[in-house]
Amino acid sequence: MPDMATVLEISNLSKRYGKVQALQSLNLKVEAGSTWGILGPNGSGKTTTLGIVLGVLKATTGDYSWFDAAPTAQARRRVGTLLETPNFYTYLSAQRNLEIVAAIKGRGQERIKEVLDLVLLSQRSKDAISTYSLGMRQRLALASALLSDPEVLVLDEPTNGLDPQGIADVRAVIQRTAQTGKTIIMASHILDEVEKVCTHVAVLKQGKRLAAGSLSEVLTSGPLLQISGGELSTLKQMAEQCPGVKQVRENGDKLELNLENEKTPSEINRWFMEQGVALSHLAIYKPNLESGFLALIREEKQDAPADH
Repeated sequence: MPDMATVLEISNLSKRYGKVQALQSLNLKVEAGSTWGILGPNGSGKTTTLGIVLGVLKATTGDYSWFDAAPTAQARRRVGTLLETPNFYTYLSAQRNLEIVAAIKGRGQERIKEVLDLVLLSQRSKDAISTYSLGMRQRLALASALLSDPEVLVLDEPTNGLDPQGIADVRAVIQRTAQTGKTIIMASHILDEVEKVCTHVAVLKQGKRLAAGSLSEVLTSGPLLQISGGELSTLKQMAEQCPGVKQVRENGDKLELNLENEKTPSEINRWFMEQGVALSHLAIYKPNLESGFLALIREEKQDAPADH
């Protein structure tokens, strides 16, 4: 299978605001046709990263390239962006607003119907924006970003502030857009949205990249088994010696065991019984992005040097 073309490559990118290190030596490669989620809590460096690669902010150190070349205005015209909801003329219709956007961008109006169809606003295209819900306005903003038929779509928290229906509608638009072959880079702090929309994820915390790759790579591989029984530290020492257990983590008063794929809970339970330990709790669950993300955060805390 041939290598996919690189759309965006970030190399050792850092950004400092005075004493605050907003971004620290970030490396990332985004390939054509992928949907990347830049995931992390507020203050993790997501928006800073997008601001730098879109030319809005200047990096302190490091560099980046678009389409295997130094960033230029011409390259950025191949990128559609939604960093904040545009200020539409609320007394005008969606159709008329997009006609104005097309004129400003120097584009024809031939794509207006196509993008309105894509964001499911064709039936309301003649209505004034003042009658639109927040979710509908956000979908119109996506239509505006897509009007120039960009190869890449960059979104910063596209579902922020929306109600559940608005979130579902915007998510559907992003999924349909991805199916057209466009590359999508989306910053979000909502784990569930990234898991449902993205093929790849980069996890940031306090400006540092904790992990990056396909969802399956970032997720904890293999089944997760949650156990408890007796004194936790003793149980942990034993679990680390158990055949078929790849990793052991504490989670409150329980342990989470990352198992090899062929290992079963009954085999784990039998091994502990052979050691004279009766487990009081044993439950298996499918790993998801949340468990993977929380595990990364816990490991980051454990690996962090002590303050002096």
